Amino acid sequence: MILIKQRAQLLAASTLIATAGAGAQAYPSKAVRIIVPQSAGGSTDLVARPLAQQLTQSLGQSVIIENRPGAGSVIGTDLVAKAPPDGYTLLVVAASVTMSPSLYKLPFDPLRDLVPVSQLTSLPNILVVHPSLPVKSVKELITFVKARPGQLNFGSSGVATGTHLSMELFMHITGLKMVHIPYKGGSLNVNALIAGETQVNFSTISTALQHVKTGRLRALAVSTAKRATAAPEVPTVAEAGVKGYDYSSWIGLLAPAKTPPAIITRLNTEANKAVHTNEVKAILAVEASEAVGTTPDEFDTIMKREVTRWMQVVKAAGIKGE
Repeated sequence: MILIKQRAQLLAASTLIATAGAGAQAYPSKAVRIIVPQSAGGSTDLVARPLAQQLTQSLGQSVIIENRPGAGSVIGTDLVAKAPPDGYTLLVVAASVTMSPSLYKLPFDPLRDLVPVSQLTSLPNILVVHPSLPVKSVKELITFVKARPGQLNFGSSGVATGTHLSMELFMHITGLKMVHIPYKGGSLNVNALIAGETQVNFSTISTALQHVKTGRLRALAVSTAKRATAAPEVPTVAEAGVKGYDYSSWIGLLAPAKTPPAIITRLNTEANKAVHTNEVKAILAVEASEAVGTTPDEFDTIMKREVTRWMQVVKAAGIKGE
């Protein structure tokens, strides 16, 4: 009797395994939607659309983009955080998803309610100064600012944006004190620096590089751990002497928490292939963005590190979300 019972249990277990395996192999069996929590035409949307085209081919099912902007990307992100964990509702989101917990009371926890699939891209910021500022390196800038605490202005594209927090991180590590002047967008921020309203800022490389090439701005360093393909002659902030500094304005692919690992693995494989196709890399190059493609575990480590880091920086700087 015991032997018969054991055989029955083994048969039931093997049936369950076979069924699960068949389900994983069958994914996807219908259209997949990718939520972009920003408006159509924005930087995140420009990555999501060619990704969806590539995934439509590789997955054999339609992958549809659905823009759900609002509340600083919270509305669309919350929709995915509360979606069924079946691989049919995904999220393409910017790095701000790791900043938001330190700035706002959210209806979701990005580390608890979402599971990383892959960091798709990396976009460096570039540290630039007005040419009249008598500094030509990061070390010279640090020395200059330390001798004039609170006397220099730095611009950003808005409170709690990447261009703001990347400078706050720089000041947090170096102990510098400067006055923050927020503008409504990256172009206005760069124009203010060119006009001399501010003396220094971190700008997206795609916005500032053209002005560096014409001599209207001077580049000191890029924010990422590796040099930027668009400006290989410009050192990183870490290379220039600020150890541990690393900021990337990335875009990533996530899914609802508890999505089956087999589906996450499939999506990771196909998404990483997609961002490294010539078609997608050509689109990214227009914005000076670079294809990355991480493992889910690597992306998970990045997100956890950044949530913790921004909690520390925002608290130290006393920043309040608008």
